[in-house]
Amino acid sequence: MNRNSLTRSRTHLRLTAAFFTVFLLIFCLLPGAAALSDPAPQAEAVYLADPESGFVLYEKNADEKRFPASTTKIMTALLTLENVDDLNTLVEVTEEDFNGVESDSSKAGFKVGEQVPVIDLLYGLMLPSGNEAANTLARYVGGSVDKFVEMMNDRAKELGCENTHFMNPNGLHNEDHYTTARDLYTITQRAMQDETFQLIVNTAQKTLSKNNMTSERGGKPLKVYTTNMLIFSRHQTAYYYAYAKGIKTGHTSQAGYCLVAAAEKKGGKLISVMLGCERPEGAAQPVTFAETRRMFEWGYENFTNMKLVEKGAEEYSKQISVRLSTEDDKLVLVTQSDLEGTVPKDINLEDLELNYDIPESVDAPVKAGDKLGTLNVQYNGVDYGTVDMVALSDVSRSEVLYYADKIEHFFQSPLFRILVVLIIVLFFAYFGILFYRARRKRLRRQQMMKSRQARYRDYDKRDRDQNGR
Repeated sequence: MNRNSLTRSRTHLRLTAAFFTVFLLIFCLLPGAAALSDPAPQAEAVYLADPESGFVLYEKNADEKRFPASTTKIMTALLTLENVDDLNTLVEVTEEDFNGVESDSSKAGFKVGEQVPVIDLLYGLMLPSGNEAANTLARYVGGSVDKFVEMMNDRAKELGCENTHFMNPNGLHNEDHYTTARDLYTITQRAMQDETFQLIVNTAQKTLSKNNMTSERGGKPLKVYTTNMLIFSRHQTAYYYAYAKGIKTGHTSQAGYCLVAAAEKKGGKLISVMLGCERPEGAAQPVTFAETRRMFEWGYENFTNMKLVEKGAEEYSKQISVRLSTEDDKLVLVTQSDLEGTVPKDINLEDLELNYDIPESVDAPVKAGDKLGTLNVQYNGVDYGTVDMVALSDVSRSEVLYYADKIEHFFQSPLFRILVVLIIVLFFAYFGILFYRARRKRLRRQQMMKSRQARYRDYDKRDRDQNGR
């Protein structure tokens, strides 16, 4: 090959390589092949997760300690619901309940001396974010505010919140009063398991019951409104989100604007935590509502709630051996329930990692529905949950095989080995004793013979001496 041909070949190879490089770049930039976009929420700390599976869709500075402001009241409500059996119990509001509550801080509107049912105090706590309602509930539930704060911190530790410390039940600023987006999500997830809590935080407005102070309000009971514009606003509708299910706003100058919210769309549930948001200059409201709504939509666009495992499906069944039965020597295990989870929309179910924890064999008898193992499902290192593996059918036990097995196990057991050793020891001990006794008897007989012979010799000698022999 001459120099010109070699040069042309090299040029051709370069052009081909360049073509494929450009092709790959274009392919990678196509919408269908693009990586999941970062929604870049305008908040210092963010946590977005599915409360059913625990799957985390998005997080930002999730473990950074932040001031929670009035989102603190989620824990206050949770402890109240966990410790008060009768929510219609009347509690009197005292002057003590207004300690530390400045005139410009959020209040529900309760008055000193007013006798209020616990349920109304909860509405006053969560809708208008009443700080006096928080103190009243804390005093009633804990016996004192300080004792209630101890209960808050103890409960946070029980829930696994490692970076949370409370100093009050209302969220008013304190340098030692902090949490994280992840911890606040954990507290909220637990609270949302309570149906009463769900009802309260998803209520837009509530007319409270009449009480001893109703006459001072012109005969009209107190009416409270939520501060969560995702579910209601008397003056602005731009922030309304049809799929929102609560939960709580918060704001101090040190914490910024905070919002913990829940949503449910087509069966998919999400909880969002946003801490440290701002209100742009000239804006009527902080970015928390618009950003939370945007995060929810981002989650629903890129993730979906689907059935990962179907109850009793053959593809998830496993076969194991059965002992001590003459009917069957094999048993089929099936999934006891469905398993659902929020997963990326482009997920391939064939890529799910199925981890079975089942025995190789079981002993009869077995009844259909008996739990004999588990199936854990993971995808890309994310644990989506575990379902029980149960017996599909009954298998009876053969009594002959059962007792034969008992006998076999007895002969193989440590107890049998101990008995064998004990018998051998006793055997040798017995014959050792017999040998010892025989030897002693022989020795005594020999001694007696010697003694008798000695006496005979003495007799003979005396007889010879007497007879002059």
